[in-house]
Amino acid sequence: QVHLVESGGGSVQAGGSLKLSCAASGPADSRQYIAWFRQAPGKEREGVAVIYTVEWNTQYAHSVQGRFTIDQNGAKNTVYLYMNNLLPEDTAMYYCAAGQDRRSWFLQDRWYNYWGQGTQVTVSS
Repeated sequence: QVHLVESGGGSVQAGGSLKLSCAASGPADSRQYIAWFRQAPGKEREGVAVIYTVEWNTQYAHSVQGRFTIDQNGAKNTVYLYMNNLLPEDTAMYYCAAGQDRRSWFLQDRWYNYWGQGTQVTVSS
């Protein structure tokens, strides 16, 4: 059983930065892909970034490309989301998710089996 715990959310002004952390435990095979999703009130959940932990490959949604960076520590048990030049439209609950299906690469939530409890990010203009 994979367990995910997010931390690092908060409030920031537009143009600011935040770092989110996702502490992951459980079988490594079940969390080969770890991604960040976000959901704003009244909107669908959106995949933001994914890392293939085995080979350190990363992919991003167009909306955050060039502003967000996903990374992991050497032990591969913590995944980070570095968020720079934040915009008010980045305001959402951010969730960490883990999956093992290779279709997880495409940032569709259906392929992710494990989810954290979420951490709120609020960006004011």
